[in-house]
Amino acid sequence: MKTYILKRDHLSSLSLTRYKSELNEDQFRVVTAQPKATLVVAGAGTGKTRAITYRVAYLIEQGVSPQRILLATFTNRASREMLRRVETLTGSQNVHRVWGGTFHRIANMMLRRHAVSIGFDSNYSILDSEDARDFVNVCIEEAAIDTKAKRFPKAEVVQNIISYANNTDLPIENVIVGKYPYFELLTQQIKRVDAIYMDRKRERNVMDYDDLLLNLKRLLTEKSEIADLYAEQFQHILVDEYQDTNRLQAEIIDLLAVKHRNVMVVGDDAQSIFAWRGAEFTNIYEFPKRYPEAALFKLETNYRSTPEILGLANVSIANNKRQFPK
Repeated sequence: MKTYILKRDHLSSLSLTRYKSELNEDQFRVVTAQPKATLVVAGAGTGKTRAITYRVAYLIEQGVSPQRILLATFTNRASREMLRRVETLTGSQNVHRVWGGTFHRIANMMLRRHAVSIGFDSNYSILDSEDARDFVNVCIEEAAIDTKAKRFPKAEVVQNIISYANNTDLPIENVIVGKYPYFELLTQQIKRVDAIYMDRKRERNVMDYDDLLLNLKRLLTEKSEIADLYAEQFQHILVDEYQDTNRLQAEIIDLLAVKHRNVMVVGDDAQSIFAWRGAEFTNIYEFPKRYPEAALFKLETNYRSTPEILGLANVSIANNKRQFPK
């Protein structure tokens, strides 16, 4: 495995002093950590966004090219705000070259370059949720399903079933049995709609939001030359809100990090609110298994809540079977 050594002479003593004055000790250790797989367990209000922002600035001031940094955030707005702050901290005019944004934005950036490799034109259109639902409805009609006689689920429900299956990497039949058992007798018809939906999207050169992730994973697993290109490019990968990633997103990060393995994921093991749409909070617990060499840091100083509120919150989760000791 290739070893990277941060060249501290690139970072002025003035900058280092500034970092120490603007960060607490735990944050400073995260920001200046050696390049390797890193898990940062950070509760709400502990300054994790600040730590990630300063980490990106620190890497750039260490001489890492911005285009070799990937920053995956929960919203594009969060990414923009972080990178604006990084630009202020570093004075660099190249911060915009950082690959920052949501998983979907990053996937779209890559697919615009390489869509032709998986059977799409680079000018494909992206269906929003409403367009995708209408498209599913057309596919239900094309499948010649008597929706009234069989009490077939509405297009929105079919769309949710397909989406959950995509994001959790589960077969549609498993999703139906586990979450929609009352539609179990209609499993084959729902799978038929999904097949038509996939075919028609390909024919019309369109993707929905889930396709961006599915097709990026497909690109990275089927096209080794492209996978190698990005695995080499992204020397450092940072992921915010890791507890709310789904299985598909975690797999994409692993594929991109396969060479350098400099992945820093930040998340709260006691807070996950998107399981309903496929988020897999166990990703944060399984990270040390996938990266046995990972360093573990904890941000525990809370700047948002009073001691009384924190005490109540800690008591309420004390019996959680899976959590990192704090």
